[in-house]
Amino acid sequence: MSLPVVAVALMVVLAAVLIRVVNWVWITPKKLERYLRRQGLHGTPYTPLVGDIKRNVKMLMEARSEPITLTDDIIPYLLPLALKMFNSHGRTFFMWTGPIPTIMITNPEHIKEVFSKTFDFEATVSSPLVKLLVGGLASYKGDKWARHRRITNPAFNLEKIKNMVPVFYHCSSEVVSQWERQESSCEVDVWPWLVNLTADVISHAAFGSSYREGQRIFELQGELSGIIAQEHKKPYIPGMRFYPTKNNKRMKAIDKEIDTILRGMVSKREDGEAEHNDLLGILLESSSEESGGNGLSVEEVLRECKLCYFAGQETTSVLLVWTMVLLSHHQDWQERAREEVRLILDDKNNKPDIESLSHLKVMSMIFYEVLRLNPPVSQLRREVNKEVKLGNVTLPAGVKVYIPTALIHRDPELWGEDAREFKPERFREGISKATKNQVCYSPFGWGLRICIGQNFSLLEAKMAMSLILLKFSFELSPSYVHSPQIVMTTRPQFGAHLILHKL
Repeated sequence: MSLPVVAVALMVVLAAVLIRVVNWVWITPKKLERYLRRQGLHGTPYTPLVGDIKRNVKMLMEARSEPITLTDDIIPYLLPLALKMFNSHGRTFFMWTGPIPTIMITNPEHIKEVFSKTFDFEATVSSPLVKLLVGGLASYKGDKWARHRRITNPAFNLEKIKNMVPVFYHCSSEVVSQWERQESSCEVDVWPWLVNLTADVISHAAFGSSYREGQRIFELQGELSGIIAQEHKKPYIPGMRFYPTKNNKRMKAIDKEIDTILRGMVSKREDGEAEHNDLLGILLESSSEESGGNGLSVEEVLRECKLCYFAGQETTSVLLVWTMVLLSHHQDWQERAREEVRLILDDKNNKPDIESLSHLKVMSMIFYEVLRLNPPVSQLRREVNKEVKLGNVTLPAGVKVYIPTALIHRDPELWGEDAREFKPERFREGISKATKNQVCYSPFGWGLRICIGQNFSLLEAKMAMSLILLKFSFELSPSYVHSPQIVMTTRPQFGAHLILHKL
């Protein structure tokens, strides 16, 4: 082939690539923007490639330049741009995730519609990197999601969870015993303790006698979530995750090590190691019972284990830490919870079982309110892959739909003028009464795709809080700094420094 022909061929290839880039960065976003605005939707102006990343980061930095207290609104700390748009443009508006328009919805009827139409509004994760942590059931769509949900359901039914209650008790007791070895009154940053407690629980519950290997997975996933949080502050460029940067190489190494550990566990089971009534064993058993080759492959089992490990540990640790922080500030509710635990557990020798935990109504109210004020995930994400109707708006294929849970949970129009206050009594007659039967409360999602592990998480949290309340009273330390931040879930940036008093 002559040089001129090669040059022409190269120019054609470069021109084709350039056209695709221009179409992705500018033409398609502008078409979608015009389509949405013609229907009366308001949104932020499109900034090529970066979308609203710089805007949001700037607003976050401005919000965090001022200290806040427990009674202040945390939404400017978590979703500053969404809050501004909500106040300016009402319940439905759009923002930009890179070059993709993101419809933010806060109308309970629209939220119900999105959660109900599982196959029109498909679950999605915020980026391909997040799939390293929350792949599996959380990211699957359509028939594949339905199949995985059916196979994993048995691992989380009440009978299986009941068998894990002794694990909850053992791990919680160990932490309480270590706290008791300290002085009668002492300052403790409870956050790392609670993180390790929930990691210990999920390690035992998911991997049985291999729990120490599970603890290594926890360490690796913690490191991985920190790197992903750093990467999310940068503009999203397709394919950038394959470039051999320091972070990309480390993420790849972490994922490989986690994979190796899990494959080793599966191999032991396949080589005849004694069966365990743990998550891994249940998943393998449920999968093998599927006939006609419809069970899960080893690769799929590994993904579900990674998801359950990360999601189970994260959700429960943030629920526990915000519960202890809020009960430190609201001593009356701390005492009410303690009295209830003492009353119900008195004839159980202070060793909770699943029956006694289910009778802790005050604690349930407290947990519901903590999850309302501090939902683990600040917004839930869906994507639209075909034209679909939402209310009186037609959404084109290629947009995303976000449900800003943290904002909706604190909306005075939905919850009353006391929406930003800690008032567990609003749940005394249950969630449906508190929400007036509206879909405005979704700490674990809602509908068919509601979190499969929510009962596991709530029972684990009840066990831990029961044992803590029996042994300690607690209050905020003068060194406590209130600063919620999103690192996959909403965590305390500077820990949770409390003063523990032995009882």
